[in-house]
Amino acid sequence: MLSFQYFISLFKIYPMDENWETQLQSIWLKLGTITNEEFINQIKNHVELLTDSQAIADFEKACAFDSTGHEKEAEPLYRSTLDKGLTGLRRRRARIQLASTLRNNGKLEESIHILREEKAGYSDELNDAVDSFLALSLSSAGEHKEALAIALKAISKHLPRYNNSLFRYAENL
Repeated sequence: MLSFQYFISLFKIYPMDENWETQLQSIWLKLGTITNEEFINQIKNHVELLTDSQAIADFEKACAFDSTGHEKEAEPLYRSTLDKGLTGLRRRRARIQLASTLRNNGKLEESIHILREEKAGYSDELNDAVDSFLALSLSSAGEHKEALAIALKAISKHLPRYNNSLFRYAENL
């Protein structure tokens, strides 16, 4: 069950107006239909409109770099956004995405550490994403059984049948 404090934190991540978010979503819908450079430039230009949240600006730029295959450029921006105190759902997304980027950049131990912290410390609609990226990182680190168990447990919650059996089998891997 989500706490009241969690819901309050969601509102703190939107210091800009709703129009800014709508415009941001419109830019994200262009991903894959314009060049990567144009997409990144549009995100950079849009976040310049922010006056009170450099953490959100860095986060959105990191996402743009990450989504266009520039993980090395994304990593320091994810770190910066977290250092600057990003909160709410964007903070959780930043940690998940940083961990994924770290995996792609060959920093498996740090990736696994971040995802284990997220798994232990928080619970929300991104739990399955945490499990999925943790499974990927563990698999990349050669921990295939644990990776498979985590992935199967995550999937088992969504099956119309066999969910208890699949969960138990995953426990025994």
